[in-house]
Amino acid sequence: MSKKPVVALMYDFDKTLCTNDMQNYSFVPSLGIPTDEFWGEVDKVKKENSMDGLLCYMYMMLKKAGNSNIPIRREDFVRLGEKIEYFPGVEEWFDRINRYGEEQGVEIEHYVISSGLQEIIEGSSIFKNFKKTYACEFLYDINGVAVWPKNIVNFTTKTQFLFRINKGVLDISEEKLLNTYIPMEERRIPFRNMIYIGDGMTDVPCMKLVKQSGGQSIAVFRRRNKSTAAKLLAEDRVNFITEANYSEGRELDQIVKTIIDKIAVVDRLTQMNLKHKKSIQN
Repeated sequence: MSKKPVVALMYDFDKTLCTNDMQNYSFVPSLGIPTDEFWGEVDKVKKENSMDGLLCYMYMMLKKAGNSNIPIRREDFVRLGEKIEYFPGVEEWFDRINRYGEEQGVEIEHYVISSGLQEIIEGSSIFKNFKKTYACEFLYDINGVAVWPKNIVNFTTKTQFLFRINKGVLDISEEKLLNTYIPMEERRIPFRNMIYIGDGMTDVPCMKLVKQSGGQSIAVFRRRNKSTAAKLLAEDRVNFITEANYSEGRELDQIVKTIIDKIAVVDRLTQMNLKHKKSIQN
């Protein structure tokens, strides 16, 4: 009996699943400054030092927290995830889509590929739903205090995680196996079984790669603010655009379920084709 096909649903996090940059819910307010001021300083330091934007925001988090005597241990960052606010339907989304996949004969796996902070994602109420999350992360000293960026996930490095999921090489420290040649038909999750959901220009490399490789890319937008998503669709970088509403029966729910239907049908046809080929060979 053939194995169930696996469908990978991959998400950006900030402004895709949650309504704002994750640092804005509790970390920046704890500094006692407006969020625009914090990110303005990040942008200023980045430009003055020709610095990677993600390394800069992580540096500024440590610097500002130190200046305000705010604890910067791992558990402190994880606790920030409790304050995250989601788009409608997000917290119920995962179980519902998993059940739908099971009804169609496919297995659903959820992944995050985000430029946000891994520790905050781990503290979120939805973290338990993901098979793997890839995001920026701090390195901690013997006292558990954040001292240095351990991992960064920017808009170009995001694509490596598509190949990790594609090949089933999920451990970020495993590089040799990731770069080992694996025939397309032997890869754990083919690109045609991938769905990428993001909100903006930082998702473009992933959206484009998934779309060009036979998968489906969806750009979500906040209500009445779809200019960026519309641009992505006009430039043929995504397959669909829709409001970031994950509630049952809404357009995003319908799109994803229809894609799952298609994947299930294509897999059945592929299995029939292989069966016929084997019968001829025998």
